[in-house]
Amino acid sequence: MKAAIIGGGVIGGGWAARFLLNGWDVVIHDPDPEAERKIGEVLENARRALPSLYDTALPSEGSLRFAKDLAEACSDADWVQESVPERLDIKHPILAQITELAPEHAVIGSSTSGFKPSELTAKGARVIVAHPFNPVYLLPLIELVGDADHCARAATVLETVGMYPLHVRKEIDAHIADRFLEAVWREALWLVKDGIATTEEIDEAIRMGFGLRWAQMGLFETYRVAGGEAGMKHFMAQFGPCLSWPWTKLMDVPEFTEELVDLIAGQSDAQSGHMSIRELERLRDDNLVGIMRALKHSGSGAGGVVARHEAALPRAEAPVTLDRQVPQAWTDYNGHMNETHYLEAGSKASDRFMEMVGADADYIASGLSYFTVENHVRYLDEVHAGDRLRAETRMLDGAGKKLHLFHTLYRGDGTAAATVESLLLHVDLTTRKTCLPGPAVAEALAKLAEAQADLPTPEGAGKVGR
Repeated sequence: MKAAIIGGGVIGGGWAARFLLNGWDVVIHDPDPEAERKIGEVLENARRALPSLYDTALPSEGSLRFAKDLAEACSDADWVQESVPERLDIKHPILAQITELAPEHAVIGSSTSGFKPSELTAKGARVIVAHPFNPVYLLPLIELVGDADHCARAATVLETVGMYPLHVRKEIDAHIADRFLEAVWREALWLVKDGIATTEEIDEAIRMGFGLRWAQMGLFETYRVAGGEAGMKHFMAQFGPCLSWPWTKLMDVPEFTEELVDLIAGQSDAQSGHMSIRELERLRDDNLVGIMRALKHSGSGAGGVVARHEAALPRAEAPVTLDRQVPQAWTDYNGHMNETHYLEAGSKASDRFMEMVGADADYIASGLSYFTVENHVRYLDEVHAGDRLRAETRMLDGAGKKLHLFHTLYRGDGTAAATVESLLLHVDLTTRKTCLPGPAVAEALAKLAEAQADLPTPEGAGKVGR
């Protein structure tokens, strides 16, 4: 699959990273002589962040190249994303050329944050709004507006690269999400101008309070909970009258005077000027990964999108029981992977082995599983954030109630970084006592034992179950 990215700024670079890290070939066209450097820096951050969301390896990266013109970029493309400056006099001629040059089957999307499809297609272009949110390589939401069939094809593609397509029912200026952002932005400008709060205090109000609720419940579900046992109807009855109170100035915008701009810029510099833009981006990415990974466990919000995408990724096949990237959260003050996470990697390898022999989620739901009773870890070499980590598993014993596994953890360069030897016992989850595994699992283990019978004992094995 090939994606053509027209315009390589912050948004275009994010689109390139999202497609590239999900296995697509990407071609970028941007006349900016600094485009390759800028895209390279965005990709560096994306390679650091996106795989950290997943416990399964993403597809191998596609190829990346830069095209000298639109014809080269659009040739044979399956998706063309226009991300040029937000001006119709720039977008119209470029979209006209893309329509002429792109294959008939290609999705053509515009990253516009404000223009309606009718404005983009006014001169005959075949295009829909495909409005992302920064950073495009991490945040899943894409607002789709325009021709229903075109949007449906776009949605199918976007889901395969881990995104959440939201089809806007009717076209409207600024679509859905940016209208909320604009409302909050206008109110924030007044709070600063009137000396009620600084930029930092406003940011703290968001990130320490309702921002955390919105991240996993949105607006209406948050207010439904606020209504208590009586629900949304009670909330509306209780707080509805405040809509007529003079709480906000949303219909009145302060004039963008030089003084107001200087005031806001000065406060922002005092708040964040000690960090470079790339440092701020990495801080943002690390925070987003942490929040989204937490949400992934419950399947809520953006975490649910990551969980569904991960479930669709190719799973490791025996003897490989783990294949993933090491996230930043697994490293410690020494700059390498903390010892507890070697054991976590071994635990995930054991879980995958259980799935492979039939002791999967359905088996556990039936009331049977394996419990770990002993582990032994050998630390052989350092592993750092961003390293590819792969586990290969040998079953040393699978007879009766015992399951004796030996995992070797390899870095992406093939270096053995650790071994994790684990002894597990089969358990009836109702009685919480050991018992023999079910017939299908016992048969799978017996076949594996026969297949591995002539293999030598791995170096370092034999530390548990003695």
